[in-house]
Amino acid sequence: MDLLKDKQGANNSEKKKSKTEKKMTVATWLVIFLAWYVLSRLEIFSATLVPSPFRVWTAFLGLLNDGYNGISLWGHLGASFKRLLVSLIFAIITAVPLGLLSGYFSKIEAVIDSVVEFYRPLPPLAYYTLLILWFGIDDTSKEILLFLAAFAPIYIACVSAVSKINRDYILSAKSLGANQKNVFFKIVLPACLPEIFTGVRTAFGVAYTTLVSAEMIAATSGIGWMVLDAANFLKSEIIFIGILIMGITGILINAGLRFLEKKIVFWKGEV
Repeated sequence: MDLLKDKQGANNSEKKKSKTEKKMTVATWLVIFLAWYVLSRLEIFSATLVPSPFRVWTAFLGLLNDGYNGISLWGHLGASFKRLLVSLIFAIITAVPLGLLSGYFSKIEAVIDSVVEFYRPLPPLAYYTLLILWFGIDDTSKEILLFLAAFAPIYIACVSAVSKINRDYILSAKSLGANQKNVFFKIVLPACLPEIFTGVRTAFGVAYTTLVSAEMIAATSGIGWMVLDAANFLKSEIIFIGILIMGITGILINAGLRFLEKKIVFWKGEV
C-alpha cells in the first residue's frame, strides 16, 4: 500500500514538473519572438538583414499561394523529405541488424567497424563531390550521402547497446535451452531498443543537417536550396521562413520518434 502511494506521489510530482517545464519552454520562445519584434521595430539592423515578424508572415503567405521559383512550398518540402526519409529508412534497415550482429559477434565487428570508424569523422560534404561524379547531381547522390551520414550513429548506438547487456541474462537463457536465435530476438533486441531509438533520433539530426548542406550545393528544389537561392538575392524573409520550417519540422519529427519510442519501448525506466 505504501509502495502504491509512493508511486502515485512520484507520478503527481512528474506531472507538476512537466507542466512547469512546458510553461518555461513557452516563455522562452515568447521572449525570443519579443526580442525579434523589438529589434525589428527599433531598426537596430537593416530590414534586409532582420525582417520584421509581420514581413516574414506576409512572405510565408505568399509562399503558400505562389510557391518559390515556380515550385510550391509543399513541393520543396516534399523534395527534401523524400530524400531524407528514403535514406533514413535504408539506414535503419541496414545499420540496426549490422550493429546488433557486430556487437554480438566479434568477427562481424572486425569486418564492419573499421570501415564505419574510417568514414564517420569525415565531413559528409568532403566525399559528396565524389558521389556527384559517380551518381550525378540528381537525388541518388543526395540519398547515398544521407544514408552514409545516418548509418554511422545508428550502427554505433546498436553496438554500444549490445555491449551494455547484462551477460547473466544471456547465460541464463542458454542454460534453460535457448538457442542463438532465441537469445538474439528475445533478449538482445528488446534490451537494445532504447538505444536504437536514441541512435535513430541522432541519425535524423545528422541527416537533416547534411540534407540542407547537400541541397545548397547541387539541387533545384528543396528547403535547403530555397534558403541558398534566397540568400543570393538578399531575400532575408525567405531565409527566415526556411530556417523556421526546418526547425519546426525537426521538432515535430523528433517528437514523433519519441512518441513511437514510448509506445514500443513502454518498459523503459521500469526495469
